[in-house]
Amino acid sequence: MDLNWLRDFECLARTQNFTRAADERNITQSAFSRRIKALESWVGLPLVNRATYPVQLTDAGLQFLPVATAAMSQLSESRQTLRDADRGEHRFIRFSVLHTISVNFLANRIETLQQSMPDIRTRVISDSLSTCCELLVEGAVDIMLCYTHNAVSLTIDETAFDRKDLLTDRMIPVAAAEPALKNGWDLDSPNGKDIPYLAYERTSFLGIVVEQTIGRKPFHAETIYVDGLVEAIKRRLMAGSGFAWMPETAVQTELANGALVRIGDDSWVAHLTIAAYADPSQFDKTTRDLWEVL
Repeated sequence: MDLNWLRDFECLARTQNFTRAADERNITQSAFSRRIKALESWVGLPLVNRATYPVQLTDAGLQFLPVATAAMSQLSESRQTLRDADRGEHRFIRFSVLHTISVNFLANRIETLQQSMPDIRTRVISDSLSTCCELLVEGAVDIMLCYTHNAVSLTIDETAFDRKDLLTDRMIPVAAAEPALKNGWDLDSPNGKDIPYLAYERTSFLGIVVEQTIGRKPFHAETIYVDGLVEAIKRRLMAGSGFAWMPETAVQTELANGALVRIGDDSWVAHLTIAAYADPSQFDKTTRDLWEVL
């Protein structure tokens, strides 16, 4: 059993629409449908009547919905009880963070902060944007770090949280230096051959940002690989498989030593903000002190 299956089921029962529910859960509709089917396999009965519009729950689905809702509520309450018991002199400050931000920004930032705040203890949960948002809304973490961009809305009520912008990052098109030079890869060349393209899932946060950046500009590229993780795409990138848009913080070392090169001018660059979200009214003194200097 995956707790996300219950969250998906509750969302589908509320929206009565697979497309809207998948958008709200920030996953593709096909992935959302697979998770609903996985839940139905676990229960052993169909929970959704897919032949109706709007979507209706079956009798089994109607019986299971309050069970699923109660289970999520009880788990959340138990987690909060354990979290409250953890409060003390050395309580861990909890972060939910996009994986690439955790690796390329937060780890170094915490290392720096601990030099002036040696008593802080931190626990970082690296996950997808939707899960990071859920953990913040449910009170399972103190602070969430994510990318923001004007083309993408977060799945939280931003007015319910304080926001602190920490860093401006850029999404830049890059490739391994040797194949880029050998093959003349250049997004600005009007007559160039199609360049092998390592792409993000189009419905993911970075996928939407890149699509908005490409816009209607002539784009001579052939998608050969799609993934949702920056690190997975970077691995293919470093192997010389093609080009990709990368957060500059994730490739600054490789750009500095010449292993990677940019293959497009500034018109192909997207600007991102690494932002922190939190509800300071729930902070203890240590967390408040860290928030002030984060």
